[in-house]
Amino acid sequence: MDASAVGVPCEPFTMVVEVGKVREFARSVNSANPAYLEGWAPVSPPTFLATASYWMGPQNSPMLQADLNLERVLNGAQEFIFHGPPPRAGARLTGTGRIDRVYQKTGRRGGVMTFLEVVYEYAGEAGDPVAEVRSTVIETANAVAGESLR
Repeated sequence: MDASAVGVPCEPFTMVVEVGKVREFARSVNSANPAYLEGWAPVSPPTFLATASYWMGPQNSPMLQADLNLERVLNGAQEFIFHGPPPRAGARLTGTGRIDRVYQKTGRRGGVMTFLEVVYEYAGEAGDPVAEVRSTVIETANAVAGESLR
């Protein structure tokens, strides 16, 4: 992992919050909340922004630019912070990602684990802050399951 990438924003991407996708996501997490399922502008579930990866290319994703070995990656944590209500269907968001911090720890089973803290900031059409998603990704010294993904 190149430490010079810390703090450098990736190219912004645009994400449109689509009514059908909000409903599909709500159903996929087994929600019966009518706020997510009814009307033409339902509010998105709080974790809906996790789907932003479908709107990104390699130039927009700090994780893809970090040159991680995907056979050794674990999701350590994820936090969703909103600066108001979660976006509704019809919202057009601009997201920008960056690596916020990189550090290492020695694992209990031996080997060094690399921790990558990634931040995505989302703004509305007027440039107003809408949300922030913070993720911790862990690259282990050895393959997670002991088997190759290939």
